[in-house]
Amino acid sequence: MIYITRKEHFNAAHKLHNPNWTDEKNLEVFGKCSNPNWHGHNYELFVTVKGEINPSTGYAANLKDISAIVRKHVIDKIDHKNLNLDVDFMKNIMASTENLAMEIWKQLEMPINTLGCQLHCIKVYETENNFVEYYG
Repeated sequence: MIYITRKEHFNAAHKLHNPNWTDEKNLEVFGKCSNPNWHGHNYELFVTVKGEINPSTGYAANLKDISAIVRKHVIDKIDHKNLNLDVDFMKNIMASTENLAMEIWKQLEMPINTLGCQLHCIKVYETENNFVEYYG
């Protein structure tokens, strides 16, 4: 079993806000991430797949194919968008990095599996210091 990773980049805005709370409570819990006028990040997305190496190609999966799937099912939908308002797979979901990683997994699992490998990990860097890893 070998693991390979494709890195992609996207920019997106979001706001952390619980509509059942007051603005004061949202500010207390989420700080500046609850800014009513949104805020943005330059995200880094790492998609790791696992599989056996095909002796004919030397690949577990072609990274060009993985990139095409990630772009079609995720990047094209979220790059330069508002995660809370514009992204179909984030509708009615708190736009935390944790939830974003889980929802990206849901978008990629089936298409990645058609390549003869398995999705292993989604890693989303929100900032250079903060990231989330999700293993399904």
